[in-house]
Amino acid sequence: MRKTQFQTALLAIALLLIWWQASLWYQAQLITDERTRVASQLDPQGNSLAMAGLKKPNVSILSEEFLAEVRGMPQKNLAVELLRKLLNNEIKTRTKKNLVQSRSFAEMLQKSAKSYQAKSIETATVIEELIDLAREMREAHKRGEELNLSEDELAFYDALEVNDSAVKVLGDETLQQIARELVESVRKNLTIDWSVKESSRAKLRVIIRRLLRKYGYPPDKQEKATQTVLEQAELLCNDWAR
Repeated sequence: MRKTQFQTALLAIALLLIWWQASLWYQAQLITDERTRVASQLDPQGNSLAMAGLKKPNVSILSEEFLAEVRGMPQKNLAVELLRKLLNNEIKTRTKKNLVQSRSFAEMLQKSAKSYQAKSIETATVIEELIDLAREMREAHKRGEELNLSEDELAFYDALEVNDSAVKVLGDETLQQIARELVESVRKNLTIDWSVKESSRAKLRVIIRRLLRKYGYPPDKQEKATQTVLEQAELLCNDWAR
């Protein structure tokens, strides 16, 4: 009798273990299927999304409404992957236009990604960090309007290290004027081979330095600013040439 009861108990435990393992496998399979579905519904440019239960967002802006929907997703790990995908695509888009801005956002995204992968912070915390980054991107998109600068002018404005205390003393109006004149000078001196012909680059380097000196840009900051402006000019020239 006792032997039969013992065997029955063992069988019940074995069945429970099998059921538990099966449920874990099924849950993992659901997550995998959902991850595949999310990935397949995001195109390479990040401009479309057809997730069930989520409205199609304005990916370039990342609206507050959409961010709230992502925050409310039950699968938090998928929310992280979705935000990372959208933000990375947005950064890639900005890389073609604004060198400094895209570098800054890429570093912030990489920092959050590393923390998430190392499991040094909670998933919910990572989601909030990524949402904050999305908001910063959205606000950065509006800066040109606030400063009365075009998209190209804003890119050169950012290249001037405007957050440096020694540069800030010049004031926004002066920095804005430098940015406008940089765009004008680069456009005037744009040649098909300028990015590969050293003489063309040297000429533009002289123009940039002269312009920085004209407006009293800090001498010890000029070399770095000149190099960053040259890199920014190369980005925009590639874009203008299309």
